[in-house]
Parts: sequence; C-alpha cells; structure tokens
Amino acid sequence: MAIQPNSRSHDTSLHKVQPQNIEAEQSILGGILLDDTAINKVVEILGGDGSDFYLDAHKKVFQTMVSLSDKGIPIDIVTLSDALRNAGSIEAVGGASYVAVLADAVPTAANIAYYAKIVREKSILRRLITAATEIVTRSFDGSEGIDDFLDDAERIIFQVSQDKIRQSFFKIEDLIKDTFRTIERLYDKKEHITGVASGFVEFDKMTAGFQPSDLIIVAGRPSMGKTSFCLNIAQYAAIESKVPVAIFSLEMSKEQLVQRMLSSEARVDSSRIRRGFLEDKHWGKLTRAAGTLSESPIYIDDTPAMTVLEMRAKTRRLKMEKDGLGLVIVDYLQLMRGRGGASNREQEISDISRSLKAMAKELNLPVVALSQLSRRPELRGENREPQLADLRESGAIEQDADVVVFLYREEYYKPCECPHDLSCTCGRRGTADIIIAKQRNGPTGKVKLAFQNKFTAFANLEHAHMDYDVISNNA
Repeated sequence: MAIQPNSRSHDTSLHKVQPQNIEAEQSILGGILLDDTAINKVVEILGGDGSDFYLDAHKKVFQTMVSLSDKGIPIDIVTLSDALRNAGSIEAVGGASYVAVLADAVPTAANIAYYAKIVREKSILRRLITAATEIVTRSFDGSEGIDDFLDDAERIIFQVSQDKIRQSFFKIEDLIKDTFRTIERLYDKKEHITGVASGFVEFDKMTAGFQPSDLIIVAGRPSMGKTSFCLNIAQYAAIESKVPVAIFSLEMSKEQLVQRMLSSEARVDSSRIRRGFLEDKHWGKLTRAAGTLSESPIYIDDTPAMTVLEMRAKTRRLKMEKDGLGLVIVDYLQLMRGRGGASNREQEISDISRSLKAMAKELNLPVVALSQLSRRPELRGENREPQLADLRESGAIEQDADVVVFLYREEYYKPCECPHDLSCTCGRRGTADIIIAKQRNGPTGKVKLAFQNKFTAFANLEHAHMDYDVISNNA
C-alpha cells in the first residue's frame, strides 16, 4: 500500500478522483535514489519541470532532484533531504521519513522508463479533463461568438494532443523511403584535421575541424543560408567521415530537412522537389541520393520549444545507444526554452547559451548552434557585414562560444548585375563569406564559398579565397 503525504497538485472538478498512479510516481523517485543516472530516462519522457506528477510533494522532490543533477551533485537520501531542508520544503513533502520511504518504494531502477510513461499518460488524461471541463463550462455560458469559440475549443484540445507528443530521434532511413538522391563527390578528409571536418577545405584548415566540447555558434541574418550550411556539414560528417550526427530542428519539420538534404545531395533544384515538377532525369539522381542518405548515421529530432535539459537527456541517451556520436546541431538557439525563473528574455538566452556550452563539455561533443542576428547590420548602410555585437538578445552567446561563425552574402543586398551569359566580374554572384569572428584556439578570418541557392548548398570554390588577417585573434 502506498504511503503518501497529504498534498495533491490537481483538484477534481467532476467530483471524482482524477487519473493518477501514486505507486508509479513513488517508484520513479525511488528509482532515481537507487541510481541517479536514471533521471536522464525520466527527463526524456517527463521533461524537467515535474508538472506530470499528481502530488505536489512528488513534483517538489523531482524538481529538487533535477536541480541536484544540473549541479553535478549525486542524488541520494542525504543530498536530497539536505537540499529540501535548505529550500524549506522538507516538511511539505512529508519530512525526511517520507524521503526514506521513497528509497524503499522500488527494488531496482530497471523499469523506471515504464513507470515514467504511466505517469505521463495519467497527466495527459488530467489535462484532457481540464480542457474538456473548460469547454463544457464555456458552452453553458454561451456568451462567445460560435466561430471564435469553436476555433478556441479546437486549439485547446489540439494543445493537449501536442503535449502528448514528446518526440525522439527519427533514423533518416525511415524518413526518406519514398524520396530519393545522388551522391555529389565530396572532398576526401584532409590531413591535419583533428576534429569533425565540415567538408569545406579552407574553413577546415582554419578550424582543424569541430573540436570535442566546443560550442560553435553559426549566425546570420535571414536568408543567408544558416540551415543549409549546417545541413551540408552534417551530410559530410555522416556520409564521408561516417560520424553519427544528431540534429535538433526547432524550426523546420523533419520532412523539410530531408527534402533539403535530398536537393543538395542529388543536385536537384529544391523548388522542383517542393512542387513536384520533376523530370525523368531527376529520378535517378534522387534515388541514388536516397540510398546514400538512408545509410548515413543522421538522427533528427524536430520537437519544438525544447529545453536544454531535455536536449541533453536525449543526446546522452543517443550517445549511449549509437556509439561514436560525434556532432550535435541545434537549429536554432532562440527557439529553445529556458528552465524558467529568468527575469527577461536576455537572461533566458544567456542561460540557454551557458547550458549548451555545459552540454558540449559534459558529453565531450562539438555542439553547433544556429543563432539569429539583430537588425543592426541592416542599419549600417553600405557595409552590412556582421559583427560580434550583432548577436541577438545576449552578449553571453559571444562569451560562451568557443567559435563564432557569421554567414554573409553580399549578393543578397547588392544583386550581381553582370550579364548572365558571361562570367561574373563583381565577385558577388553565387558566393558567400564565411567569417570566423571568434575562435578561442585558432585564427580568425574569412573564407569564401560558392552558394548554390537552388540546391540549398554551399560548396568549395575552385580557387577558394582565404584571409586570416581580416579580423583580430580572440583569446
């Protein structure tokens, strides 16, 4: 029989006991006390805020456990009781004696993921009851316009449905069974590359590849090609170097990402793929591209509005399951959620940036995070090249990053006016500047790449330009 403190996080509105499973909640908390690494499995299913727990006491205990884990403090009866006592919450959760009860609630942590799924399902049912009750109450009230009310009712139910979905990674092989590709010859891995190579020769010469534990920020104004640049890097790493890559896409769906990768791999115009205007010659290319991508170790998670805590738990799990995970890409930083408690958006972004760096260091992986820029470049007149001060919403991004890369295409602002049937003489047509504005352990400077917009792809120029001295070194 379950022992439980007199605290409940959800009062019934239908005069019935709402869906819950106290034993499962106790088994989760007890399992973490037995094996504190099991908290990663729980966070992946329930998130880190504890809102799925029925009892307020259990919610508080779990939140305290998450806080201890974030600080790298072992979770056991002593540390948990001490943390609850310091927070003035020990009596509210039932006292130290109840913490001891939790430790004896389950003999092993082996089934903790199963218990977490039970708690998650009960939580979804309670949210559905709350949503349905609100709709019933407003229906009886009848003061709203019917069209607006129906729209809002649909939104409320849809939100519950979305809350149920805590997506994980999708193997790319499963995403492109009905779509296709051709392999573009990518450059062989160069010597003197000690990290994960990008495939862009001159860029790799400057960086020596993406290094373990580094946070790399790739920033630019809209339409500069940030997502395309990082997908090209992911494809090279996974296909040519056989490095497993995790992609967290908070903006685009997994299907949209796959279409982009097919376009760049097969060298088929992305607009043709989107609209279905394909000719016979395209199908062979797409088929070959699909085969190559299907065999590549790329894993995509397109869960929106993810927290760093959830991302870290998923990455840690993937690294354990897929030995050799070598690169993490986040698209993009400003769409992530903080853990709460930040006084403003700038503070929240600072917390996210710092947590991403901590994740890179803990998992010993390079983390590439895309970032928006402020509108400052648009206001500078002729020279719109990005600067470190343009990083949007937080100077902490610059501070936390080991490498800051800006993407800049002058052609976007000053279209090439050279005759299309003649070679470009202005240097703007189909080119992009990759500006390394900060590199903690290497030079800064600029590399010029080809930008093939219709293929959503960057490529090495035949005679790549590189200038190491454009920007001063950063410590």
